[in-house]
Amino acid sequence: MWRSRKARSFLCASVSLFPRAFIVWLANGETIRVYKMIKKDDGSFTFTATSGDFPKKHKAPVINIGIAETGKFVMTASSDTTILIWSPKGDVLASINTNQMNNAYAAVSPCGRFVASCGFTPDVKVWEVCFGKNGDFREVARAFELKGHTAGVHCFSFSNDSRRMATVSKDGTWKFWDTDVEYKKQQDPYLLLTGKCEVTEPCRIALSPDARVVAISSGTDIVVYNTRRGEEEERFLGVHGRCIMDLAFDTNSRYLVSCGDRAIRVFHNAAGHRAVVEEMETMLKKTANKATRERLEQQISSARKALAAIYGKKH
Repeated sequence: MWRSRKARSFLCASVSLFPRAFIVWLANGETIRVYKMIKKDDGSFTFTATSGDFPKKHKAPVINIGIAETGKFVMTASSDTTILIWSPKGDVLASINTNQMNNAYAAVSPCGRFVASCGFTPDVKVWEVCFGKNGDFREVARAFELKGHTAGVHCFSFSNDSRRMATVSKDGTWKFWDTDVEYKKQQDPYLLLTGKCEVTEPCRIALSPDARVVAISSGTDIVVYNTRRGEEEERFLGVHGRCIMDLAFDTNSRYLVSCGDRAIRVFHNAAGHRAVVEEMETMLKKTANKATRERLEQQISSARKALAAIYGKKH
């Protein structure tokens, strides 16, 4: 159910994409560098380092890099308790002390509004990066926290609209959260579901963009769960020769991608298609509107066809 492709090894902790550039942490030089896409005379493209690296502000190795989809800021997190918010030109806009003893993971939300981190403490902290109407940076303000785990959190993931999050902890559980709350009025996120899982470091979690499926990697294995009942859907064992270092879904929730041992492996998100069928069939039973029924039936048919193509039979 997967295919692999060899990936070139870079001395970096994380890579994030601009429209025509990418930014990396170079471990050997302990520096952050931007590479821009350049069109050559023959029509092909190459990447060239921009003049001047980001100034060295971190006192520990960088573990994660994120770029807001708005292009307004870059986030870098180091293995101590520091998160820096940068302008795209490399100026430090703000410094965050996560107070988590160490950072295990950090990310920018897909909507580009939030920065979140997890670490030694049993919670996930989320901040809003605020800009004025004229586009100028204003401040970084605490937004909300995900509390409920009983041990440190390995990793977390946002849905595409940032209204849902998933977390995985050393306590052997993963949790699914409703983060569509009025945090400025002190409203806390809602815990929707808690599931049990196996956790061996390094451990990563990926929530599909449509929030229907959660995938968790532990060592060299991947387990996929649905978010309606928290049940295990699929298990992929030994998919990499070495520990899986990262896990992600594509923007359409059709594929799950893992990386490790200098290879990338791509999986069909069959659990996601089954979740669509289940959800649409439930909605179909509750509606009498003809147009709505036709739309739901079309979605069910598309999901069933996708499953048939994956498994090579009627499903």
